[in-house]
Amino acid sequence: MNPVLAMLIGVVVMMVLIICTRIHAFPALIISAILIAVLSGNNLAGVAESGNLLGTAISTVTSGFGGTMASIGIVIGFGCIMGIFLEKSGAAKRMALSILKLVGIKRADVVLGLTGFVVSIPVFCDSGFVILSSLAKEFSRLTKKSMVGLGGILGMGLYITHFLVPPTPGPLAVVSTFQQNGLNVDLGLFIIYGLLLSIPVFILSVYLFRYFGNKYPQFVVPYEIDRSKYTAAQLEVLDKIDAKLKAGKELENEDFAALLSTEKLPGAGISFTILLLPVILILANTIVSQTALKGMIVGQIITFLGNPIIALFISLCLGAFVLARDLDKKTVVGMMGEALKDAGPIVFITAAGGALGAVVKATGAAGIMGEALVSTGIPGILVPLLIGVIMRFPQGSGTTAMITGSALVAPMLAAGLAVNPYLAGLAICMTSMCPSFLNDSYFHVVTSFSGMDIKTSLKTWTIGSIIIPVFGGLILFILSLFIH
Repeated sequence: MNPVLAMLIGVVVMMVLIICTRIHAFPALIISAILIAVLSGNNLAGVAESGNLLGTAISTVTSGFGGTMASIGIVIGFGCIMGIFLEKSGAAKRMALSILKLVGIKRADVVLGLTGFVVSIPVFCDSGFVILSSLAKEFSRLTKKSMVGLGGILGMGLYITHFLVPPTPGPLAVVSTFQQNGLNVDLGLFIIYGLLLSIPVFILSVYLFRYFGNKYPQFVVPYEIDRSKYTAAQLEVLDKIDAKLKAGKELENEDFAALLSTEKLPGAGISFTILLLPVILILANTIVSQTALKGMIVGQIITFLGNPIIALFISLCLGAFVLARDLDKKTVVGMMGEALKDAGPIVFITAAGGALGAVVKATGAAGIMGEALVSTGIPGILVPLLIGVIMRFPQGSGTTAMITGSALVAPMLAAGLAVNPYLAGLAICMTSMCPSFLNDSYFHVVTSFSGMDIKTSLKTWTIGSIIIPVFGGLILFILSLFIH
């Protein structure tokens, strides 16, 4: 069968299995990869030499799976463990308080968004929203701002870096898949470019959800509180804030600082260090690799420390021995086990995406599609932009969309599709956000923890999850005209 037709059949079968049956994404990807290999017949590399189609199909799948697992499995596991320490220790709330002092209570929505923006680099956006939603509700209750706006900006801050900035699993998998296909994509540079693209996208999200918040002012958290859910120290602070509001005085940063200080939170220094240290080490490795230091002892040490596995392991150790120093051994080990339960599905789905990519490359489908697209004259950047949406829309998982999308696009780039690999990778990540609606678990997290009904969330959050990626895609399209 024609390799492109075989690939299309395999992708459709994969989506049907994920959406319409009880099959998990991991076996669905493996089944799809084997199906494409078998349907391609003699077009699969290695079949002519071995004379064994089924054996070659399986070996292609397993080698693709193993290669991806080797490059990314440890990193995802360490990242999830680091994230759970930030989540359970209160470090995320401490960072929110630190940002509040810098930005000010009058821009409470920006505080929430920036906190989510930072926290979501190692922590899954679902967990991050659950952690920080209580802070959003306090802001809403005391400032009388709608949770449609506050929850939306918090949700989008988490969402943007979750999709664009490694070492979050999705963009990390994109980089790994590109590297597996021989594309020169540096992780440190991808982090920098992801952060740069995140800034204008985040700014737009602030104004967009402020508009939505003003349009739906009824979703304000009621001022009355359930006093049984607060400690005596917290109630004392809340009563002082209440008296201040009744006296007609405006709230200040110190009011919220006092509220958060009633909880036992880690210091701002260690909280931000554990979060940002891996990113700094990886970026240092990127810088050294471009200079004469690369061959020196100092350069070799920085290269070692800047390896994603080592960088994340250092933060993991800081989390275990500093953030969690007051917890007993059993609790800390239990937290790590809980994190690895979250990491397992992502690692296997990512590796299965690598298997799919290996098959697409081995059949020659990528080269055929790349040549066909070039001959049509359409801008090459539209290919990854469209594939991101196509992979996301039916099955709801952004991480799966990034993994499968990169598995399809990377071989095309290797076969000559004329797009800068960094722009192509960011394009897949950006449009894999689109859309977040009923088949997305994060949609329901944002909806329920913001106190919105489904109808309102579809009109605000879902629309936002379309507008933001379209805006980001437009930026990438413009950049592609100048960067090749």
